[in-house]
Amino acid sequence: MGNLASAIALHSDEAALVEELRAGSEEAFAWLIARYHQPIYSLLARTVQNRADAADLTQEVFVKVFRGVSSFHGESSLRTWIYRIALREASNQRRWWMRHKQQEVPIEMEINEGDSTTPTRLKEMLVDPSESPYDLALHAENRARVEAALAQVPEPYRTTLILRDIEGFVYEEVAEMQGVNLGTVKSRIVRGRACLKTILTGQNRVHSAASNEGDHAFTLGEEAQ
Repeated sequence: MGNLASAIALHSDEAALVEELRAGSEEAFAWLIARYHQPIYSLLARTVQNRADAADLTQEVFVKVFRGVSSFHGESSLRTWIYRIALREASNQRRWWMRHKQQEVPIEMEINEGDSTTPTRLKEMLVDPSESPYDLALHAENRARVEAALAQVPEPYRTTLILRDIEGFVYEEVAEMQGVNLGTVKSRIVRGRACLKTILTGQNRVHSAASNEGDHAFTLGEEAQ
């Protein structure tokens, strides 16, 4: 009964929030941004793999949430609806990228700002000062290895892994956000985890040979705890 009561209270609170958003409440929208900005940014940064683009897309997501909240009728949770918008924006960004064949800027590229005589590396300008709970739970070395391996997992397996193993959505929510059936989600999870494990195992062999510290193979789920 406790879980049922909590679920009812959560639904009631969400319904009240949606009504405030529809009424144009700036306070409600400010709360929504504070609650979801970092998770949405983290999701987009991992799916489009460009922090600058992820920041722009995050802003666009909340613009569309603000403009489209009147059409939200509670068929899914508000969180699922927002993530679905974010995934659509990421997909559009990837299609735009492929169409224009935009060249990547080397992350190690040095640029000069203003009158400064000391060049700054691009990667130093793109560091996100705030970290999600997932980021805070990882050591810097392991986080870098996991993120690098995750970036090599092909779509749509990568996004499915992010939603399930990092963001913590249940299978049904992932299926709804991606517009596929439950079996497809489970298949993508299995194949995505296998691909990630293969990549990480290869990294660990190289790491072990260099450091002579043994094999430290781990899965995304383990590192995300």
